[in-house]
Amino acid sequence: MRTLAIDSATEACSVALFDGDDLIGHFHEIIGRGHAERLVPAIAAMPGRGRADRILVSLGPGSFTGVRIGLAAARALGLAWGAQVRGYPTLALVAAMARQMRGAVAVTVCMNGGHGEWFVGDFGADGLAQGETLSLSPAQAVQQHGRPGIVAGNRASEFAAQAADGAEAIDLLPDARHARLVPSALLTPDLAPLYGRAPDAALPGEAVVRK
Repeated sequence: MRTLAIDSATEACSVALFDGDDLIGHFHEIIGRGHAERLVPAIAAMPGRGRADRILVSLGPGSFTGVRIGLAAARALGLAWGAQVRGYPTLALVAAMARQMRGAVAVTVCMNGGHGEWFVGDFGADGLAQGETLSLSPAQAVQQHGRPGIVAGNRASEFAAQAADGAEAIDLLPDARHARLVPSALLTPDLAPLYGRAPDAALPGEAVVRK
């Protein structure tokens, strides 16, 4: 079985293709903006033009536009290929990457949000979420998430600098080649975006749901 993983929810854009357990294609680039122009060509450059039996895609939270671009691509390819599509939380992938580096430990993930806020979520040693992912001001994030031993993400250093007891910071952005490390319990057929906060814009007639 081939699995295609897509992550375009942050300033990183990444794609990975697996044949069974083997990674056979990978693209990862920090681009900031322009995911729409880079994602589909990156998939097409994979072996077999990326065709897979299963697709894993980030649901966010992250960039409103980036999340929707990844989901649109995953849905379209799933229909075209008759592939199973499953979504995963962006922060769960970052937590899984940190756990791969440090072993089975609890991780607080802190990622760039909008309007000066951070997306913050706690994950247990089993990789499962311990409560909701929220968009918080830096001060609120540090106050509400206690004293983490390890904090990972692209705002990890800033979080650790303000946290008590010298938390270890692991600066990371999501990379699709690690998507298969996300616990299966967090994979979902519900492909609704996870915004973490109300998006700055919505399509005409589209309801804004805070998750």
